[in-house]
Amino acid sequence: MENYNLDAKQQAEALQIYVENIELEPYQAELVKLQQHVEKHKLRVIVLFEGRDAAGKGSVIGSVSRYMNPKHYRIVALGKPTEQERSQWYFQRYTKHFPHSGEVLLFDRSWYNRSMVESVFGFCTPKEYNVFMKSVVPFEESIVDEGIVLVKLYFSVTKQKQAIRFEERRTDPLRQWKLSEIDLQAQSMWDQFSDAKYKMLQQTNHEAAPWHVIRSNDKHKARMETMKLILSQVEYDGKNRNLDYTLDVKTVFSVEQELRLMDKQAKSS
Repeated sequence: MENYNLDAKQQAEALQIYVENIELEPYQAELVKLQQHVEKHKLRVIVLFEGRDAAGKGSVIGSVSRYMNPKHYRIVALGKPTEQERSQWYFQRYTKHFPHSGEVLLFDRSWYNRSMVESVFGFCTPKEYNVFMKSVVPFEESIVDEGIVLVKLYFSVTKQKQAIRFEERRTDPLRQWKLSEIDLQAQSMWDQFSDAKYKMLQQTNHEAAPWHVIRSNDKHKARMETMKLILSQVEYDGKNRNLDYTLDVKTVFSVEQELRLMDKQAKSS
């Protein structure tokens, strides 16, 4: 790897990125195998990427999908609902994007917008929120009953790391487009988002579609562990048994572990 006109710090950063990309490639190759298996056996897979703003969801999705065949996967990131969509069954704007036979679908935020952003900022009514929280588990159970593989990932970032990433967005002309008005309020509304997160994880974690909480302060570890998690959901053809698929217990948490930690943090604050 050659670097021109870079100072020592930039060279070190470039080398680190290069090494990290090399470490990810064996798992990215496995994701290609998984995708081929899904296509061959006409499976349908949905992966939800949830978390606070600047939790690193986008970069993880980019790494997961980097070598996949674009004909057989889609990334769906929906914007503000239209007036027509607001008049429809809430889940309808999501179900119309569901995967067809042999396809992997990656939701960059999902129907859980209602339990997080919409509820915190008042974009939905208390009644709409309560209806969602009551109906989301049966909705997901019906998805799984239809034979769709549903994987739910929540990316957990600290308040300090979120602030650093917001500042990077503000000062980097290549990333300023990522900084929204909602982002600017996220730090001041941290506690409200924490309350919403707690209720969401507590009430919507279920056997058919459990949550997997991923620590995402370290983006590289988050990418690696996300790939391992996705690869563990389907027993696919040609799996490389020599790879280590063991999840890092310091990066991947169960909902029970996450809620206990949040309780402990609340008591100490």
